[in-house]
Amino acid sequence: MTPHTVLIATSNAGKLRDFAGAAATFGVTIAGIPHFASLPQVVEDGTTFEENARKKAEAYSRSVPGELVLADDSGLEIDALGGAPGVHSARYAADEPHTAECNTEDEANNARVLRELANVAAERRTARFVCVLAVARDGHTLHTFRGTAEGVILNTPRGHNGFGYDPLFYFPQIGKTFAELSAEEKSLYSHRGAAFRAFLSWYRSTNDQNL
Repeated sequence: MTPHTVLIATSNAGKLRDFAGAAATFGVTIAGIPHFASLPQVVEDGTTFEENARKKAEAYSRSVPGELVLADDSGLEIDALGGAPGVHSARYAADEPHTAECNTEDEANNARVLRELANVAAERRTARFVCVLAVARDGHTLHTFRGTAEGVILNTPRGHNGFGYDPLFYFPQIGKTFAELSAEEKSLYSHRGAAFRAFLSWYRSTNDQNL
């Protein structure tokens, strides 16, 4: 890999798009881990976003010795639901999200959120996206980075550019949902963009030291 390439431990095309959009103006290339689909899947059984991010970064970095590997765990916290779906965001439509081994479809996850918020007034539908990134090399976490974005959950989805809960997540600052933004626009406002900018600042400050 070139000195300015960072490997992302994900097969999620939406996440790769988000990271590439955030990195585009910094001269950093984002790439997936080679043969990622053939690697043993890491079980995300941590109770916090940081636990899961560190677990993934450490495990997957062992498959590419000497390379920097970035992994994230992210999700939606809805105040009226006591912070749910939280770390279970990708599996929220499952009967028991905390024990589900596979992610559930975005549409099903969104549908459950809408059902649970059906009788909740607009002013109480506040929520935030949270992202924690962990960067690791050879099985050891070097640093973690956290980003958040505050918004409101709509009654109906809007936009087709995002993934996950993006169509429901309205960002008052710009008057749009995250699904109505391009990857480059989203990187300016999103939780993942904020966490990734913190990583890039760290990366640039340490790169000259042959990190």
